[in-house]
Amino acid sequence: MKRIIIIIASLIIIGVIGYAVFKLFSYHESSGAEDPITLNPVDLSDNQLISEWREEDRTGSSSETGLLESWPAGGPQLIWLNSKLPKGNSSVSFGNNTIYLTGNDYTNDILIALDEYGKIKWQTPYGRIWKESNPESRCTPTVEGDKVYVSSGFGDLACINGINGQIIWSVKASEIYKGTYGSWGIAESLLIDGDKLYYTPGGPETTTIALNKNSGELIWKTESLGVPPSYTSPILVDYNDYKLLINITPKYVFGVDVSEGKILWKIDHLEVLGSKETGTSQILCVTPLFFNDKVFITGGYDHGSFLINLTENGRQASVEWTEKNLDVHHGGVVLVDGYIYGANWINNNTGNWCCIDARTGKKMYEETWKGKGSVISADGLLYVYEERTGFAGLVKPNPEKFELISSFRVRQGSGPYWAHPVINNGVLYLRHGEALMAYNIKK
Repeated sequence: MKRIIIIIASLIIIGVIGYAVFKLFSYHESSGAEDPITLNPVDLSDNQLISEWREEDRTGSSSETGLLESWPAGGPQLIWLNSKLPKGNSSVSFGNNTIYLTGNDYTNDILIALDEYGKIKWQTPYGRIWKESNPESRCTPTVEGDKVYVSSGFGDLACINGINGQIIWSVKASEIYKGTYGSWGIAESLLIDGDKLYYTPGGPETTTIALNKNSGELIWKTESLGVPPSYTSPILVDYNDYKLLINITPKYVFGVDVSEGKILWKIDHLEVLGSKETGTSQILCVTPLFFNDKVFITGGYDHGSFLINLTENGRQASVEWTEKNLDVHHGGVVLVDGYIYGANWINNNTGNWCCIDARTGKKMYEETWKGKGSVISADGLLYVYEERTGFAGLVKPNPEKFELISSFRVRQGSGPYWAHPVINNGVLYLRHGEALMAYNIKK
């Protein structure tokens, strides 16, 4: 009997050791990091007035410097991992010594606040989810001071205290302003400036509205362009004497004088690119890219790209060139040294990485690497995140070829890898569904 007990105890010990070894190596493989066990805090000191979607000015280009010029074979060092978050596709933003992102449950979109170790501080449900296809949250929180602004997949807006998670105000904006929806609901990350918050309900009553960011009360609403919103987020251009909001609907690119809510111009992108007025050509997800009085517009499903030239301080707009090769699905684009980089759409599962000359629209290259995905830039390099298999890559911006420097694979999480990368205080944040990873990319 004693011998049997000893054998059983030995088997249990062996099993525990074996499981621990398995977890150790599987954790290492899934994280793509050199030291996956060490958990350290990240630096959350505030370094920007507003933290929002697609880095500074929504260009996808970060001002971070002093970053690694290459990564170790297994990827940069993993600082921490949280794999038990409410699932979502939003990126992260920062403020108040906190990391903010959105996720959802079966009913509500949720604002999540994390501490410097990636642990949840609090969670606040704030609006109805989009319950049809792809219900995961997609709004990246906009942070200014101690307030956080978010939209839900069903068009509910909220201003939330960034310290304690209490809702300051909420508005069912799409419902109140008779907004309409595309197949995937609302995917807008809110834009704020001064005392205004901008949102695009679309529909028969208006296209864009401005609310008081402190109360949620209406300041103005534009005329209706007669179409639903697209899946883009607007940008704001400062012309000194006034500010111009630029956004996209399934039919138009348009510019709004935000001092009074007047639409100054609109361009029919379906007509410009020769696309039909129904179907996938109306699905646009990429935030407009502004530079040097130009606005770059792109959409997937073979829609293509074009460049708008703004004159008279942005009050007039005309098309400068069109290009059919770079049709970005939803991974964004960046401008580096006069060239635009992004991934085109071949089908919903794949695409190639492309570069075009921003001055002329000339295709510089189209090359295959894993599949399509998102891109940002920082410290002279591109950071790409492939959306189906989860490879993250560090790429030298070279208009002659796709020049991959380093790469590793993210295996934690589930679903498509649709959350865009974010860099803050020398840390690269990669999200995959319910998992968020923080990697040290400082030199």
